[in-house]
Amino acid sequence: QTIHVAIVCAGYNASRDVVTLVKSVLFHRRNPLHFHLIADAIAKQILATLFQTWMVPAVRIDFYDADELKSEVSWIPNKHYSGIYGLMKLVLTKTLPSNLERVIVLDTDITFATDIAELWAVFHKFKGQQVLGLVENQSDWYLGNLWKNHRPWPALGRGYNTGVILLLLDKLRKMKWEQMWRLTAERELMSMLSTSLADQDIFNAVIKQNPFLVYQLPCFWNVQLSDHTRSEQCYRDVSDLKVIHWNSPKKLRVKNKHVEFFRNLYLTFLEYDGNLLRRELFGCPSEADVNSENLQKQLSELDEDDLCYEFRRERFTVHRTHLYFLHYEYEPASDNTDVTLVAQLSMDRLQMLEAICKHWEGPISLALYLSDAEAQQFLRYAQGSEVLMSRHNVGYHIVYKEGQFYPVNLLRNVAMKHISTPYMFLSDIDFLPMYGLYEYLRKSVTQLDLANTKKALIVPAFETLRYRLSFPKSKAELLSMLDMGTLFTFRYHVWTKGHAPTNFAKWRTATTPYRVEWEADFEPYVVVRKDCPEYDRRFVGFGWNKVAHIMELDAQEYEFTVLPNAYMIHMPHAPSFDITKFRSNKQYRICLKTLKEEFQQDMSRHYGFAALKYLTAENNS
Repeated sequence: QTIHVAIVCAGYNASRDVVTLVKSVLFHRRNPLHFHLIADAIAKQILATLFQTWMVPAVRIDFYDADELKSEVSWIPNKHYSGIYGLMKLVLTKTLPSNLERVIVLDTDITFATDIAELWAVFHKFKGQQVLGLVENQSDWYLGNLWKNHRPWPALGRGYNTGVILLLLDKLRKMKWEQMWRLTAERELMSMLSTSLADQDIFNAVIKQNPFLVYQLPCFWNVQLSDHTRSEQCYRDVSDLKVIHWNSPKKLRVKNKHVEFFRNLYLTFLEYDGNLLRRELFGCPSEADVNSENLQKQLSELDEDDLCYEFRRERFTVHRTHLYFLHYEYEPASDNTDVTLVAQLSMDRLQMLEAICKHWEGPISLALYLSDAEAQQFLRYAQGSEVLMSRHNVGYHIVYKEGQFYPVNLLRNVAMKHISTPYMFLSDIDFLPMYGLYEYLRKSVTQLDLANTKKALIVPAFETLRYRLSFPKSKAELLSMLDMGTLFTFRYHVWTKGHAPTNFAKWRTATTPYRVEWEADFEPYVVVRKDCPEYDRRFVGFGWNKVAHIMELDAQEYEFTVLPNAYMIHMPHAPSFDITKFRSNKQYRICLKTLKEEFQQDMSRHYGFAALKYLTAENNS
């Protein structure tokens, strides 16, 4: 039997909360689930991608546009921190499909400690005209004695809490629920002027007049941890707990003598590896999911005895992806020249973020490769950083860890795909752009007519081996540091071919942009239009991931143009795990060579005669 769950979710923070709730439900469940998400445009974008890439069997998701429902409830003034979205549970009879008979409605700040099927089974206990299953409110709010002149909305005794609701939709529709709550709200608002607890006030006012509507749920189905709560009278021991409700704006910092236990339960799901929830349900034929069928087909065509099987497999791995993990705001520039800095990173490079934000004031799109627990560490780090919290134009996209390789090109593609500007600067996390690069690139985009020409603008790359570098403020200062040996052209010591075509000797004296030709192994950092080709996912870990992309730009006849007054500097760091693997593992190097050859064959098939030069260049190099 499929269990139906409805949740109202709006904005970036609620989208994060809903994931923890869903994890706690998935962890205990043994039934197929159908989530009905009433979401704004932001939450829909985030959660649609998350569930598509999560690929949990026997879970179906439907979205309903919360913004379309605003007019249904916007006439009700609401003082609660949930805002207009806090009133939308009132219109579920109208919003959800008319053939849906019953649904469990949950707030986003709920954690399950048991199988949700137990709660679903309570519907069978409804008798007569009972259509709402609710737990009594565990605070004294509706008793009206919390402070002098405290005037709550009318309620039966302590009233009911709407964090967990069982709704018998078909009966509610027949009872004309819509008219019922509207008339009550209109009448009460004449004297009350606004709601204090959003939908909860209106539900309670309706129940006060029609007590027969309620089936009172045992209080362990909604143990409320707000500040004025009597929740401790609700459970004798831990085994009684079924649902925990963090219904205070303070959330985890609430006062309750057992809060430590509750907090640990919540943190367990917060940091739990979501990939483990992809397990099949026994005895449940799962509906054929097109995505997972395609994936199985692709994997079955690979040869498991191939020594490079793991590499080839990585290309088809679907990584769970949580876009816009933190609040994001971007005002499009009126002149259509805006440029987003694009990069990817893992936990060990977090410390670069603040420095990059200080050097680049424009929009940034980052893909972070993290485990669930690391994503929470990142969240705490970002929330504790004044520099990061003062910036709203940085999109943080979490790609969850899976498999043994670092999927560098998948990460780049995720970051590239979610930019809001016409141009992007394809950088790397270890580079600091020169001060003023953002404005300089915007001017260059116009001067070089990037809108109408296929160009890749090259930002020359340098490096320092010093951890404490006084960053050059101008090209002149950079040149004198080069002469003194405190700076070098990038990879000068280990891999000169990567940047040789930039022609640093010419750049020293150049005052106007100049064109350079592609050569084997060229991998500059470039500014391109957002419609440029994606990175090739077969290259994972270390080696050839950027070279292949630049080769493809050349095959598509992009002109490479070096900017005379732009530069970026690579900061030193310990070698990444993947380069260490490359240096020490012979098989890794053999597979990389094989993948290179296959990529070049694909190139010549795709681009024909023009691509032959890549094969000959490679043979000579």
